[in-house]
Amino acid sequence: MEYRGVRIVLRREDLVNPDLPGNKWRKLKYNLEAAREQRASTLLTFGGAFSNHIRATAAAGRIYGFRTVGVIRGEARPLNESLARAVRDGMQLAYLDRNTYRDKTHPAVLAQLRHRFGDFYLLPEGGSNALAVKGCREIVAEIDVEFDVICCPVGTGGTLAGIASALPPGTRALGFSALRGGAEFLPPEVRRLQGDQVTDNWTITDDYVFGGFARRKPELDSFIVRFRKAHGLELEWVYVAKMMYGIHALIDNGTFAAGSTVVAVITG
Repeated sequence: MEYRGVRIVLRREDLVNPDLPGNKWRKLKYNLEAAREQRASTLLTFGGAFSNHIRATAAAGRIYGFRTVGVIRGEARPLNESLARAVRDGMQLAYLDRNTYRDKTHPAVLAQLRHRFGDFYLLPEGGSNALAVKGCREIVAEIDVEFDVICCPVGTGGTLAGIASALPPGTRALGFSALRGGAEFLPPEVRRLQGDQVTDNWTITDDYVFGGFARRKPELDSFIVRFRKAHGLELEWVYVAKMMYGIHALIDNGTFAAGSTVVAVITG
């Protein structure tokens, strides 16, 4: 597609694996191999009530024969569509109050979880760790067009860390934070996830969060409708629609110059 002279290429990660769409398969791929090698029978992970990672982990457990436990931030409440899907896929849900959740990786909290659920292979919140970054690096190699900038949504930073570390010279990555304040607190996490392959070919913007994570405003909804009518694609609104809105806004203000090619990673 083209907008104001800028070519926008959609990298449809949401179509890579129908059961584990988007960057979630990339992040889980090598972690599932590691869990098998460690002879783990249970996957335990963390997330909010709208976490795509929680849902993907549950699906992976069903497909690959793991028991799954999802530790959810906040108090128990009626299940939304995402958590209900996870339960249908066999995931056992547990809840941590927000204060305890902030310390979820503290040894004492993990020890309590192991006492309750038995031994498990731990997947971090959002699935982002070194093995997830390894999987996300593979996105770049599968893009068969020349481009100037590649854009992706950012939640925990793993996808951006992997993409940026695999970019060819002369290109750069731009992450669109779904979290308010992400332009400040996410860069150190991206650098940590890159390990010994830290690069400076990426930036993060949080100008298009529309009120914060899992929040939306009428202008975002209107953009989703216009995009669907123009291109026949319903944009996932928590992450992807905010990125696509931001790309169009940056083209409008001249950040992306006419004649350039921007790849937008559709993560699900």
